[in-house]
Amino acid sequence: MATPASPKFVMLPPHSGPARDWAARLMRDVPEIRLFVPEDEAGAIREIADADAAFGFLTPPLLAAASRLRWLQAPFAAPPAGFYYPALIEHELAVTNFREIYNDHIGAHIMALVLAFARGLQFYWPRQARGEWNPKGLRPAVHLPEATALIVGLGGIGAEAARLLDAFGVTVLATDARRTDPGPHVRELHGPEQLDSLLPRADFVILTIPHTPATEGLFDRARFQRMKPLSYFINIGRGMTTRLDDLADALAAGEISGAGLDVFEQEPLPSDHRLWHLPGVIITPHVAGRGPYLDERRYEILRDNCRQFARGAALRNVVDKANWF
Repeated sequence: MATPASPKFVMLPPHSGPARDWAARLMRDVPEIRLFVPEDEAGAIREIADADAAFGFLTPPLLAAASRLRWLQAPFAAPPAGFYYPALIEHELAVTNFREIYNDHIGAHIMALVLAFARGLQFYWPRQARGEWNPKGLRPAVHLPEATALIVGLGGIGAEAARLLDAFGVTVLATDARRTDPGPHVRELHGPEQLDSLLPRADFVILTIPHTPATEGLFDRARFQRMKPLSYFINIGRGMTTRLDDLADALAAGEISGAGLDVFEQEPLPSDHRLWHLPGVIITPHVAGRGPYLDERRYEILRDNCRQFARGAALRNVVDKANWF
């Protein structure tokens, strides 16, 4: 049961429907915290003044008003650019996020794109739309047991993609800035500094990395030119990691064979962008993470972290604030 000495937890506005439901559930499931749900910015500034923890977007005025804040639960797996501003990065509070809840959904999306490219569906779909029966003029199918995939970012999503690719016989290489254990489904794991040497080996290059100061614009024309002409580029991580005009130029020049894109440097992707009409491109509108159970998975992380915080125990999904993930 909460007492005046119990940690004070503030759910910051604006409140979504799920967040309001979570507040009611937290009061029941974690009685050892004191929960406050202010409805506007003025109320949030008043309540954050002596709060120990918070959920939501912590704006600079809110951070300046906080005197004892020690933990912030971010409302996304990878919050948008600007969430981690200098004062928040320098502050001693810990930030946690909602990573690991999308692994199965996005892993399936990645595999759907790999299979589509392997069987040439990106060329059949336009012919279907024209009512055209024409099996000629297509590239040979990719035989997956003889193919190599390079996963750039071996976090939870990358590891699930590696498991699925391995099940189809694909040789999996990976780079990661933190992980040192490749796990059972990755043939080779390297640091990010080895990316350029690995690109020429891959038939599929799959980006699952977040947008950070180190990854912004990581894939530009020079990197596409290091890939095989018959290779495919897949990005389901963050759009700001890839220069779209450079990708379009590489595709138009035949430097790579195709691209599967769910995230974009500019969203929505402008209707007049060349990528909509270049052959060999599959576009989905930032939906790779869609699937059932996501709100419940978010709540479970929030609930578990509230319990851990009240007990002074380690939190789940702690973020390296300087690197935004």
